[in-house]
Amino acid sequence: MRTRPLLALAATVAALSLTAATPASAADPAVLTTANGDVAVGDVLTASLASGTNATLYSSATGTSGVSCASSGFTATVTANPTAPGTATESLTGHTFGNCSANVVGVLGVTSITVNNLPYSTAVSSAGTVTVTPPAGSVIQTTVVLRTLLGSINCVYRAPSLTGTASNADNSITFTGQQFTKSSGSSLCFANGYFSAKYAPVTAAGAAVTVN
Repeated sequence: MRTRPLLALAATVAALSLTAATPASAADPAVLTTANGDVAVGDVLTASLASGTNATLYSSATGTSGVSCASSGFTATVTANPTAPGTATESLTGHTFGNCSANVVGVLGVTSITVNNLPYSTAVSSAGTVTVTPPAGSVIQTTVVLRTLLGSINCVYRAPSLTGTASNADNSITFTGQQFTKSSGSSLCFANGYFSAKYAPVTAAGAAVTVN
């Protein structure tokens, strides 16, 4: 009569032994990983434009009139990287643009593009959604300095947040048609700016970053 309970007890002990020998955490990666393992809090992520692409700020969502930059890049420090699935967070400390040109009537060229109000908070979910938000009480702001026939003008554009998509196919982050609204500037500054850019690969210590 005791054979069945003893067998059940033996099976339970064996299962507990296997669980103890193989911790669950050993098989669960963080949201952000590289070939070297989980990305650590404090690690710096960097990326430039994907090869052959430009960063653009066009005057309409479907047009091609506005500003185009052949170089751009960002720097962000990881502030949290929990076990996947979840959401990793970063502090975006740098976002630069260079080699920019404009095809707007009355504009001779682009002197500079400066991202203001840094750092921004960046959240990357396991689903691949990337959300960029400004500090509390602030806005995402970019100042575009243009050369015109009448001299230099400043065009200031603002947005409450930006949303992009992370892809493991090429370790990229893509922003498409993210709308900015002009907060100040002359009539030569278009009323709305639609920002698009693809950054790839995103790396940490030289290794491509994967989102899990």
